Amino acid sequence: MSIRGVILAGGKGTRMGELTRVTNKHLLPVGAWPMVYHPLKKLTGVGLQEILLVSGTEHMGDFVELLGSGKDHGCRLTYRVQDEAGGIAQALGLAEHFCMGSRSLVLLGDNIFRDPLIGLLEKANTRPDWAWIGLKEVHDPGRYGVAELDGDKVLGIEEKPEKPKSPMAVVGIYIYPPDVFGLIKTLKPSRRGELEITDVNNHYIQQGRMGCFNLDGYWTDAGTLDSLDYANELVRKEPPRF
Repeated sequence: MSIRGVILAGGKGTRMGELTRVTNKHLLPVGAWPMVYHPLKKLTGVGLQEILLVSGTEHMGDFVELLGSGKDHGCRLTYRVQDEAGGIAQALGLAEHFCMGSRSLVLLGDNIFRDPLIGLLEKANTRPDWAWIGLKEVHDPGRYGVAELDGDKVLGIEEKPEKPKSPMAVVGIYIYPPDVFGLIKTLKPSRRGELEITDVNNHYIQQGRMGCFNLDGYWTDAGTLDSLDYANELVRKEPPRF
């Protein structure tokens, strides 16, 4: 079954203060490149050539001007606009026609991590009808979606739990089979008014079709001023592998 890449680079970036008044946070620098280059290089690094970038209305033109057709990056880029903030699952839903029967390898645009994606992809290829998530052990799991595990089996995911059942955070790396888009259409908005990716993941867990992949190297999101600074520090000390 073929697989296509999806980069989710929406959001207002309001936690970044003045830095995002006139630009999208995914265009801010992490190391020597704009942040969005990191997920793009991860996807092209495992041979994906068809890649969709989803962002909001305000700065889509900046992404197109920066990345163009994708030719300079060894891929073919397609763009979709997310008209309003409606959650990760809603943004992924915009990829339905782009994927058209293919699996989707989905990266959140503000996730910075060292490991290449080849290990996850090889593992996911053993069960192409499953969903797969990336996990990373963190010291503050209550800030994230947290996976409850029994060995390598994912028993459930809790969003920002007060008492986490493990130290394993669900990071912004996902692989989904084609039926994810039908599932997204059945979701109801959460209390935040968004379609939650945790609801998508828990659906696959309940079906017994969820696998996981642990990241060995560093990982951080870069969605706050502190985490952006930390991401730059990590990349300077040890460049990511693509």
